[in-house]
Amino acid sequence: MKNIFKKYEFDSQDQAETRIAALPSVQDEEGNNVPNYKHTVVKLGYIWTVPPVYDEEGNIVTEGEQSSKYSVDVLWNAAELTQIDEEAVLDDEGMVVAPEVTSVSYPYGWLSKEIEVESNGVHTFAGWSFNTVAEVE
Repeated sequence: MKNIFKKYEFDSQDQAETRIAALPSVQDEEGNNVPNYKHTVVKLGYIWTVPPVYDEEGNIVTEGEQSSKYSVDVLWNAAELTQIDEEAVLDDEGMVVAPEVTSVSYPYGWLSKEIEVESNGVHTFAGWSFNTVAEVE
């Protein structure tokens, strides 16, 4: 299975929660919506752009500054986002004449919130490098 690691910034926590809630879900026996996808979503919140400085006793010496954007990291399950645009063409012996053509389509409202950061930013998934496609078992 392939996964794709992406980072996002939303204008507010509510906007992020709305996009996360719109991902596929099913209702359990008690009527609660339960995620029905294999993506991993991590809500990072309003990250520090300038961290606060503390003294030895843990008192704030210098106030920090947080981003005005709400950050979310997603490890997308590529199979759930991939669609077949053109079927593979095979000859009479079953050999590929033209390979299958696929594309990745992210859920509504995510693509415009994607960001680029240097290295992995403040979070990563078990050592994964940001903005990569990788195989997992």
